[in-house]
Amino acid sequence: QVQLVESGGGLVQAGGSLRLSCAASGRTFSPYSMGWFRQAPGKDREFVAAIQWTSGNTYYADSVKGRFTISRDNAKNTVYLQMNSLKPEDTAVYYCAANLRTIWRIDQDIRYDYWGQGTQVTVSS
Repeated sequence: QVQLVESGGGLVQAGGSLRLSCAASGRTFSPYSMGWFRQAPGKDREFVAAIQWTSGNTYYADSVKGRFTISRDNAKNTVYLQMNSLKPEDTAVYYCAANLRTIWRIDQDIRYDYWGQGTQVTVSS
């Protein structure tokens, strides 16, 4: 069993920055990838970013490319999402997730086995 705990959400003005953290605990932690997803009110959950745990290769949704950066600290079993130049449309609950099964299509939420409880990010205009 893996537990994921997010932190770092909050209220920020447009153009501001936030850094989300997701700490994993539990069983020996060796995922294929870690991802960040978000869900805005009335919308489906969408992919934001993912990182391959061993290689560090990163992947981003077009909507956040150039503004968000995903990184990880393997020793701390923690993944981060640095969010810059935030826009009101970035407002959502952000979830981190761990994928223990596959290297393929890590932008799809069905690939992920464990999820955090979510952290609210609100960007005011």
